Amino acid sequence: MANDDLGRTLRRLRRLASLTQEELAERSDVSVDVIRQLEQGRKHSARLPTLHALANGLGVELTTLLGDPPAVSTGENDGPRFVAVRRAIMPALWVAEPKTPGPDFSLPDLREQIAEGWTQYHAAEFDTVMKTLPDMISDARAATAAPDSTDQGTGFAALGKVLQLAGHVAVRMGKTDLALIGLERAIEAAGRSSDPLLPAMIVNSVAWTYQRQGRLGDALSIALHAAADIKDNGHTGTADGLKVWGALTMSAATSAARSNDYERAASLMEHAEKEAARVAKLPQGSDSRMVSVFSPSSVRIERVRLAVQYGHPEEALTLAKGMRLSKDTPPSWRTWLLLDVARAHTDLSDAAGAVKALESLRRVAPTWMQHHTLAVAIVRDLWALPNHPPGLRSLAEFLGVGE
Repeated sequence: MANDDLGRTLRRLRRLASLTQEELAERSDVSVDVIRQLEQGRKHSARLPTLHALANGLGVELTTLLGDPPAVSTGENDGPRFVAVRRAIMPALWVAEPKTPGPDFSLPDLREQIAEGWTQYHAAEFDTVMKTLPDMISDARAATAAPDSTDQGTGFAALGKVLQLAGHVAVRMGKTDLALIGLERAIEAAGRSSDPLLPAMIVNSVAWTYQRQGRLGDALSIALHAAADIKDNGHTGTADGLKVWGALTMSAATSAARSNDYERAASLMEHAEKEAARVAKLPQGSDSRMVSVFSPSSVRIERVRLAVQYGHPEEALTLAKGMRLSKDTPPSWRTWLLLDVARAHTDLSDAAGAVKALESLRRVAPTWMQHHTLAVAIVRDLWALPNHPPGLRSLAEFLGVGE
């Protein structure tokens, strides 16, 4: 659970940087009044462009400003399980080459384990994923030593996909540098695999990690480059290829919007939404758990998110109203939608509507909600109101707010 609010963190980081409020306002191009309200606890949250600007002005990563990374709590941040994952991502130098898999090894079984790991990740079951990651990485490395060249290619694909998963977990732990090391090694493995789409999928994970580090220009550039490569190589004629292109395009839109280029972001999302309608009409490919998330539902969820983050709560609620989510929409995307709806209601001073959305979020993802700094910030904002709607006290107690 988030133990420190945004205002205290902002004040501590500003003082460590030896900046006055006025100097930080000038560096970040954020109103000094907003900085004062945050530091004095009169305002408990801010839109992402503001947070990115403050982080850049302070010279820190966005995750440092937000406090605990979203949706993760594993007790000790560098406990035995995390140490095992780190060692699996970065084995010691000059270790022996992986041995050929034994007779009991099954590559299809390994791929199923990795796919299930992604399902658990999207359900915020991070502790479960961390238990299994080291063995999966070890097994995937062994699979790359298979005597058959076809099996080797499939083994490298498994290694790329499981290292990508490890990179995502590292991001959720707030270890973005380790994540980038794992993702770079994942891209290397993907390049030796039998899956032409896998390198671009992992590039999208790199773009997301860059976003978390505040490297928005880098994130935008690599997402657009990879999306263009997918299209130029003719991969958008299959459902899997179009999903990879679409996820990269949405990632580029997010980076553009967070750089305050909302017009470009809207154009990219409009293009993505048109293309998403083609996914169901194209030849279907591999296990959906192993491919980028892209569908009419995911595009709409991302549009809701961008509308909320950039000060259009009415538009966000209009977009969210009556949404029917496709069956392959991961739980993490569903929970983000509920959080964004709650934020939109809060921005419109509709406390009852916000509480209703948060109650739904608590039912479907209680652990995720407890450790998400934005969920805590919304409840703090609501708790600061003079009149508390029914249900708010229970939510406040659940998140440890108002004590």
